[in-house]
Amino acid sequence: MKKEYQQEIKNALAAAEKIDGINHVYFVACGGSMAFMQPAEYIFNRECDIPATILPAREFTTRNPHDLCNHSLVVSCSHSGSTPETNEAVNFAKSKGALTVGITYTAGSDLEKNSDFTLHYSWGKGTDASDLNNGVLYGFIFSLLKSITGDNKFEKGLKALDSLETMADRVRKQFGETAKKWTSELKREKLIYAVGSGINTGETYSFSACWLQEMQWIHSGYINSAEYFHGPFEVTDFDVPFIICKGLGITRKMDQRVIDFAKKHSQKVYVIDDADFDMHEVDDDFKEYYSQILSGVAFRQLAEGFAYERGHSLDVRRYMGHLDY
Repeated sequence: MKKEYQQEIKNALAAAEKIDGINHVYFVACGGSMAFMQPAEYIFNRECDIPATILPAREFTTRNPHDLCNHSLVVSCSHSGSTPETNEAVNFAKSKGALTVGITYTAGSDLEKNSDFTLHYSWGKGTDASDLNNGVLYGFIFSLLKSITGDNKFEKGLKALDSLETMADRVRKQFGETAKKWTSELKREKLIYAVGSGINTGETYSFSACWLQEMQWIHSGYINSAEYFHGPFEVTDFDVPFIICKGLGITRKMDQRVIDFAKKHSQKVYVIDDADFDMHEVDDDFKEYYSQILSGVAFRQLAEGFAYERGHSLDVRRYMGHLDY
């Protein structure tokens, strides 16, 4: 990770350590930026007694959480730094006395100006994975958890960042042909469901809402594996496609249950299995957490495959950035 990013993390961490007892950590953003932070909420709730909640920025300000105060930490994200709802949420949090940390790609953005502290990240092809948004987020979260809990095991989580690009590159090579095959088979589908759970919730939701709906105009819906059998499974049929992310750790059994049922009733079940990804550089305690980043690499390859097969650039929008809404 770049030294300047490490220093920004240290600065934000030092400020968080000055809070006299953090009562709640909120993660607030919109769309893909919110989805990317979901693993942070998951990790926090698994590793720490302090409650953590992720909310869409507009719902955060509308809900007006009762415990939001000067003991709260609010982490936001906007790639451009200009998302109105996110900036409103940051200013709302500050009005309640909360410490705000913004994560953004864009230097000098509104989010940087409005946040107490800013974590920047790099973007684009050729960027080392540790400098991307996931790498910076994990650098901050594992450092914060180490500070809060006093547990040195989080050093292992931070150490794994050094190997993140190596692991991501392995997935690109390993999954590349599979992505081409799947997208060739699915390119004319009008509807594709995405299913996942646990640490993969954010990446699976993002694949459905951002990559498919927003960037490919393919009808899609995210289904949590735990909820599949409470209504959604009724749409399962021989010609209904499902892309299912099978995670590691505590939610893997839920994902497997969905796969077993779906494969009995649909001929179009495609499974991304995190167990297939080589993470030998990562300590066992952190493999589940890092697996979702590698799932994201696979999902991106699928998105790029759809863009190629359908002749529809990932950069094309009908409404976003063109109309007032």
